[in-house]
Amino acid sequence: MELFPKEIDKNKNWLPYDGVVNYHGKLMSWEEANFCLKNLLDTIDWKNDEAVIFGKKIITKRKVAWYGDKPFEYTYSNTTKRALPWTLELLKLKSLIEEESGETFNSCLLNLYHTGEEGMAWHSDGETDLKKDGAIASVSFGAERKFAFKHKESKEKVELILEHGSLLVMKGETQTYWLHRLPPTKKISSPRVNLTFRTIVG
Repeated sequence: MELFPKEIDKNKNWLPYDGVVNYHGKLMSWEEANFCLKNLLDTIDWKNDEAVIFGKKIITKRKVAWYGDKPFEYTYSNTTKRALPWTLELLKLKSLIEEESGETFNSCLLNLYHTGEEGMAWHSDGETDLKKDGAIASVSFGAERKFAFKHKESKEKVELILEHGSLLVMKGETQTYWLHRLPPTKKISSPRVNLTFRTIVG
């Protein structure tokens, strides 16, 4: 089954109800995306992610980084991060994403998945630090990975493939009604870097 169309309709809403998800497809050439991937791997201040679950600190293989306009604090999984100042490459990507999406962002959470065996469990980005119903722009570099949504009540699922150098935008009530995840797979051995541009309030 084809999980994404050959011709990308960036105005198409991939969710049947209770939210809006637009997939813009590739924003740049393969060479430009390769350059961005290498630059991000080399220059971002990557750290293993931490989560506190049932009072126990968990260190993930997946690495993360948090950048923003100001040293914003962002709390999720019972841990708090303080934003680092933007790098030049991140500011260029931020400008590109804002122009493409028509949205504005003041921060970016980056995730580095070393292989397909590293993923992300079902969750929604509904933290109180985030602008309610604000857009979240997800940019992917590296290995193509499946991305899935599941409605919190009906359990209906939607899946698509996120390509190297592509943009996915979640907005409206998506975080209120839908969970999303990056399923792990043993079929992929190369890394993927994901950037989620967000708006922090307060």
